[in-house]
Amino acid sequence: MSGVWVFKNNGVMQLVENPGAGHAEGRRGSGGSTSKRKVLVHLPTGQVVSSYNLLDQILRDLGWERYYGGDPDLYQFHKRSSIDLISLPKDFNKFNSIYMYDFVVKNPNLFHVRDM
Repeated sequence: MSGVWVFKNNGVMQLVENPGAGHAEGRRGSGGSTSKRKVLVHLPTGQVVSSYNLLDQILRDLGWERYYGGDPDLYQFHKRSSIDLISLPKDFNKFNSIYMYDFVVKNPNLFHVRDM
């Protein structure tokens, strides 16, 4: 079994096998809606995270630090007070909802993922 775990708006996770194949048709036929572009919102400021520069500043203010691990394709952050590590693709265009929900889980009440 392979696929991608997707968070639904009601907080339930669902395994989507072969995401992208029959993208619009498959979802409409199953009673769902077509996917919309998601954005990460920093709740205290209401700002949409539109770049890694902005995200870097927000995370530093929250106590996160850049982590320079061995993988040059990742942009990573860790918090000294926890074992949490956030790993992101170097290319911001690949920053999708899977990565966004990692922020929601590791920073409760500070981030939210919304449809654009």
